[in-house]
Amino acid sequence: MKLTVIVPAFNEEAYLAPTLGSIRAAADEARGVSGADVEVIVVDNASADGTAAVARRLGATVVHEPVQGIARARNAGARRAAGDVLVFFDADVDVPRTLLVAICATMRDPACVGGGVDIDYRPRRHLVRLYLRLWRLLARATGMVQGAAQFCRKEVFAEVGGQESAPWRGLLAGWLGAQRSRRRRWAGYDESVWMGEDVDFHWSLRRLARRTGRHVRFVPEPRVRPSCRRFDKWPLWKILVWTNPVVIGCSVAGRRSGGAGTRARCAGGRQPGRRRVSVLRMKEDSV
Repeated sequence: MKLTVIVPAFNEEAYLAPTLGSIRAAADEARGVSGADVEVIVVDNASADGTAAVARRLGATVVHEPVQGIARARNAGARRAAGDVLVFFDADVDVPRTLLVAICATMRDPACVGGGVDIDYRPRRHLVRLYLRLWRLLARATGMVQGAAQFCRKEVFAEVGGQESAPWRGLLAGWLGAQRSRRRRWAGYDESVWMGEDVDFHWSLRRLARRTGRHVRFVPEPRVRPSCRRFDKWPLWKILVWTNPVVIGCSVAGRRSGGAGTRARCAGGRQPGRRRVSVLRMKEDSV
C-alpha cells in the first residue's frame, strides 16, 4: 500500500516543521510495521513567507496552488499524488506516531472508501474547552469529520466532486446547456464554498459508500492534536460565530439540497481572493 500525505499550507512557516517532523515519524512507523510506502506533498497556497522552503528542506514535495482556498489546495495535492490512499492533514497538527499504521489497517478493508480521525483540541481557556467538547459530541452524533485529518482511496476521491455554480440564470436553455459544459469541474473537495468543505467532503464519501454498498470508518485513536492558536487568541464571540457546528451543518445541507442558488446564499456568494473557512480550522493569515 502506498500513502500520499497531503498538507495544504498558507503562511505556515512557523508551524510546518513540527508537523512534517511528526508526519515523518509516523511514516517511518508505517513503513516498519505495515510495509507501507509514504510520500508527503505540501501544497503552498500562495504563501508570502518561507512555507515552501521549509517543506523542501524537510524532504516534502512542494506543489504550488496560486489561487487561495483550502479546498483548491487539497485538490491540487491530490492531483499530484501517486499513492493508493490519500491522507489529508492540516499544516499545524501533531500527528501521532501510530496514526498512519491505523489508517493502513483501516484501508486494508476493500469495502472501506475512507474516513476521518478524531481531534484532540487543548485550548487554554476553560469555556473554550467546554465548547469544543460539546462540538465534538455533536459532530459524532451528526457524522461531521473535520479536515484536520481525513483520508480516502484515490479512485474514490475522483468520484466526489462538483462544478462551479452558474452566475447567469434564466437565459436561453440551449445557450445555457452549451455554457454548462464549459464550467470548471473538480474532483474532491468543493471549491465553490467558503466554509464546511471538509464536512461536505465526508458526507459525500458516506453517500458514495451507501450507493455502492461500502462504508466509511472513523478512527477514534490515536487522535490528531491541532494547534489551538486561534482558540487561544480569538474572543469567545468570534469562536462561537465562526466555528458554530449548527451553522456549518445547515450550510452544507442547504447547498446539497438547494443547488447553485442555495450554495451561493449559504456561502455568502463567490468572493474571489478570499480564503475559504474549514470547520474549526480557520485558514487565515491574521488571527
